[in-house]
Amino acid sequence: MAVLAAAVALACAATAIPAAAEPAGDVVRIGVSNDRSGIYADVGGPGSEAATRLAVKDFGGQVLGKRIEVIGADTQNKADVASAVVRRWFDTQNVVAVVDGGASSTGLAAAYVAKEKNGTALISGGFAGDFSGKQCSTVTTQWAPDTYALANAVVRGAVDQGGKSWYFITSDYVFGKSLEANASHFVERAGGKVLGSARHPLGATDFASFILQAQASQAQVIGLASAGGDLVNLIKQAQEFGLAGSRQRMLTFLTFITDVAAMGLPVAQGLIFPDAFYWDADDDTRAWTRRWQKEANWDRVPSIVHALSYVATMHYLQAVQAAGTFDGEAVNRKLRELPVTTRLIKNARVRPEDGRVIMDLYLVEVKKPAESRYPGDFYRILSTVPGDKVFVSLADSECPLARK
Repeated sequence: MAVLAAAVALACAATAIPAAAEPAGDVVRIGVSNDRSGIYADVGGPGSEAATRLAVKDFGGQVLGKRIEVIGADTQNKADVASAVVRRWFDTQNVVAVVDGGASSTGLAAAYVAKEKNGTALISGGFAGDFSGKQCSTVTTQWAPDTYALANAVVRGAVDQGGKSWYFITSDYVFGKSLEANASHFVERAGGKVLGSARHPLGATDFASFILQAQASQAQVIGLASAGGDLVNLIKQAQEFGLAGSRQRMLTFLTFITDVAAMGLPVAQGLIFPDAFYWDADDDTRAWTRRWQKEANWDRVPSIVHALSYVATMHYLQAVQAAGTFDGEAVNRKLRELPVTTRLIKNARVRPEDGRVIMDLYLVEVKKPAESRYPGDFYRILSTVPGDKVFVSLADSECPLARK
């Protein structure tokens, strides 16, 4: 990963590469790369591919006289696999854009290849701040709320409510580390103190030692800087160790609705966290969910990654149409100019300087089992946090492009 990060950073700082030739033939493809067999399979997986297909259908199935097809692959949460898959797509499959990206490590690999090939990376599954921060790119936009915004939305209120001392249980890769760093920054800025952290490998099954370390810290707040299947297993085991309901409060930053379904309401009830999309928020999100379920042939409800894969694909196709080309640099200039026309997420816009998509976040609470009236009726929306107040400001952005 160190080599990859250095390569991406170099690519971001470099001048724009020459425009590639327009794709040959009458078909172009959009590739959906993500995890389909591991801890993030339900979060993105085939559901993101279904969302991307739905966007293509809604757009009309073609752009600039070329038919659009959607392909997908399991990148297994491995950066080298993602790099090889996405490179092959651009070289041999007439792929013009890659969507989702999966885990932040694999998403960064996909974004690097897209930059090299002068394509487009639409990151709807990677939540680390690097996509629009240190490793930003002129052909990458980050649709997933990043770790800065997630931490900002959670920490301030928790410290104000008496959570002055913190201990983190963190997934030991770029997403978890980024989330822990951002949350620690906000804890200290709010006058709190970080007592330590324990880092677990991606896909861990036994969290006992990490939970015991957190309990021994006597921190008032245990911040869970994990997601997907890791978070589900961590919370279940924390309850077995008596951490839930104790004087130590557990807080999550990125909790997917698929995680809540996997835990069940008896376990997840009372959790409070930020989210940019909730399928049951209004008539628009409910109508889109029914259409997505039909496309995906699933009866489960969609995650934020599924919704953002749809939104990002639709916006990309609008930008291609407006730019009159598939050239990555040209399309992404237009992508940053156009308004985001969606009712699935609120007050969204693409910040031109760093490719960060700004949007409002909901603060939601998981309902008690007795309060849930039908399948997927999981959340109570407590408040809406304006995007301009929670995402990193342009002045504080670590994106080299934003400082030019």
